[in-house]
Amino acid sequence: MANEDYLESIYRIMVESGATDGIRSVDVAEQLEVSKASVNKALATLKDAGYVEQNRYGRVQLTAAGREYASHVWRCHRMLRAFLEQELGVDPETADNEACLMEHALSIDTQSRWLHHLEEEGITLD
Repeated sequence: MANEDYLESIYRIMVESGATDGIRSVDVAEQLEVSKASVNKALATLKDAGYVEQNRYGRVQLTAAGREYASHVWRCHRMLRAFLEQELGVDPETADNEACLMEHALSIDTQSRWLHHLEEEGITLD
C-alpha cells in the first residue's frame, strides 16, 4: 500500500511539473509528508521491483512498468474521489483522503470495471 503511494506521488509530481529528467526524492517526501529516509527506503524497494530508476544525480524516474502502474493508481484515486464527491456529496478533503485509502483495497479488475461504469454514467475525472 505504501509503495503505491510513493509511485503515485512520483507520477503526480512528474506530470504536474512536466519533469522529463526525473524528480527529486525530497519532493516526494514533501508531498507525502514523510522523511527523506522513508522515501529512500521505499525507492530501494521500488527499484528492486523494477518500477523506478535513479540517475547518478539522484533524480528519480519511473520505468515503463512503473509509469503504467502509477498512472493506473492515480486514475483509480481520481475515480474514487470523483465518485465520492459527485455521487455521494462527500466534501473534497474527505473524499481525497478516503479515495487514497480505498484505492489500495480494490483489485485492478474491480477498479477497471468501476472506471468503465463511471465513464458510461458520464462521471468525469479531474
